[in-house]
Amino acid sequence: GPAPKDFPEILRRLWWTLDMALDDDGVLSSALVCLVDAIRNGTTTLFDHHASPVHIDGSLDIIAGAVEAAGLRAVLCYEVTDRNGPEGAAAGIAENVRYIKQQRARSAGNDQAMLSGLFGLHASLSLSDETLAQCVAEAEALGDVGFHVHAAEGPADQEDSLARYGVRTIDRLRARGVLNPRSIVAHVTAIDGWEMAALRKSRTWVTHQPRSNMNNAVGVADLPAMLRGDMPVLLGNDGFSNDMFTEMKTAYLLHKVWRNDPRAMPGNQVIDMAYRHNARLAAQHFPLPLGEISVGAAADLILLDYYPTTPMTADNLPWHILFGVSGSHVTHTMAAGRWLMKQRELLTLDEATITAHSRKVAAATWQRFWELSGK
Repeated sequence: GPAPKDFPEILRRLWWTLDMALDDDGVLSSALVCLVDAIRNGTTTLFDHHASPVHIDGSLDIIAGAVEAAGLRAVLCYEVTDRNGPEGAAAGIAENVRYIKQQRARSAGNDQAMLSGLFGLHASLSLSDETLAQCVAEAEALGDVGFHVHAAEGPADQEDSLARYGVRTIDRLRARGVLNPRSIVAHVTAIDGWEMAALRKSRTWVTHQPRSNMNNAVGVADLPAMLRGDMPVLLGNDGFSNDMFTEMKTAYLLHKVWRNDPRAMPGNQVIDMAYRHNARLAAQHFPLPLGEISVGAAADLILLDYYPTTPMTADNLPWHILFGVSGSHVTHTMAAGRWLMKQRELLTLDEATITAHSRKVAAATWQRFWELSGK
């Protein structure tokens, strides 16, 4: 059929139907494929926002098992939504609560813990006040839990919030108790200055996904203003490849063309966001310091086959990373002192077997997709 004309159509015609088509095998295969991609591109810590409405119970355990097999670390959550009815929303809430309790019990006193959890919410446009209140009550009962939510991802979320609740998206989430220093809001491409101030005051983490936002044509988050205000802004990918070098390049370029100003989003700001800020978020979930080489820090290291053709110094390092390096330069990946890849050979996952199986699973998943979409 015709290509979706806007983001709401993309959600309805592609993602929400594809979510419904996932079975347990699809959940596992999609996780393993992305974990292979992460290791190959030198990404050792992942924050994932999952949905599989037909197979909710235990779905986070399937992903967690794949993460453990890969040797990476991850912060997982299940996205609660009302789009699959009250039973689906209740099951999503229960999966978040169960998983968070389970990981807390497993990680208690364990400074080598590699798994953690957040409370997942889809977006304001698919969550009623009643469901949001249930989620906040459960999170408060757990204590010291943050939320992970898509927010103001384009004008549709804002228009829905204004039409149904009379307030803008971030104002609604703030009033409902979702914003706090442990919560992550993704995208925020359609917010005003007051909403930005609310995010800043609450110290909520904001994640920027430039490739995803460009692909869905949902606008550009005003990162230069947020960084000027010392807001905790992170770099993510929202389902694009785990080659974060490419995400950094995209962020560096996007804001220049958006602002029509080559000075916008300088390289040192991009690197600071991708490394220092992302590591600060991870530090909330894992006991050992990440993103640094120091005594007592987590031994997460990558080696790159990069030979600079111009001098490389501390001052120009950000631009070497932005213009010279890509995920294809990664030859070795280590997480928690364990080699996961050496000389581009994966040591913990069998990529050939995973890929062969994923092709079969994908074919079956898409067959269900067409059946669900009536084609």
